[in-house]
Amino acid sequence: MPGRRVGGNPAPVWLDANGLSTAMMQGLARTSGYESVFVLDPSDGSSRFQMRYFVPAHEMEMCGHATIAALWLLHHRKDWDGAPTTIQTASGSVRGRIVDGMVEISQPRATVTPVGDALVRDIAQCLRVETGQIVAPVLNAATSRVKTLIRLASPETLHALQPDLAGVEALCDRLGSTGLYPFAVSGLGAADPSVSARQFPKSSGYPEDPATGIAASALAWGLRELNLASDENALLTVHQGEAMASPSSIFVRLPAADEPEQICWLRGDAHDMEDGDERH
Repeated sequence: MPGRRVGGNPAPVWLDANGLSTAMMQGLARTSGYESVFVLDPSDGSSRFQMRYFVPAHEMEMCGHATIAALWLLHHRKDWDGAPTTIQTASGSVRGRIVDGMVEISQPRATVTPVGDALVRDIAQCLRVETGQIVAPVLNAATSRVKTLIRLASPETLHALQPDLAGVEALCDRLGSTGLYPFAVSGLGAADPSVSARQFPKSSGYPEDPATGIAASALAWGLRELNLASDENALLTVHQGEAMASPSSIFVRLPAADEPEQICWLRGDAHDMEDGDERH
């Protein structure tokens, strides 16, 4: 989901992966060094595609930017016409579609719970910031996987972070989280908030992630919980990867509070690295 042609998060996509075993998929992800997606025939009888996701260290239930990359590639190869479709994943059914030339995928309403003060102090220590630089409350939020949302006082503080990466996994275990997602408000409007964020994953096999769709979806619901996103239909822009010199723009559309179906839509763009682009 690149912010421009130089940037984003590479997402290796294997189409027609029915002949690959789990061990083979894991090995290919480990070799690539990136979050990877494998497209298979569905087994649930109601989906168009099945997708499995691996980081170098393990399999994941769901990966937002890899799903968008896979759907983009299927559309680019004319294997999918962009009409609404359903993808079978380990975290449940995900809907996909193309709107305004961009791929969108659905995510459910997040569960959001506050994190206790003792753990907030440990988070500050791990991020190597003063506790006062964290704007309370810290939240655990999940659409597919739990992410810990940590609002910092300024984008400058966010981009200057040099966390204790060796301590992230143990802290995430205590939090019941799969990653720390510190963020700062970089532009706030009632219906169109914009934030910057960084993702430090628990145990993916790399220290930081330049685009994390699942975390951005959780953040969108967290912003609504914090009254930073309007109860009306709201579009959130998450800027990620800037501190890594690999900028991404991730878009999340929240439903109005009174809409009967409480799902959000995660939107992004992709480019084929084989055509000379530098990132998916």
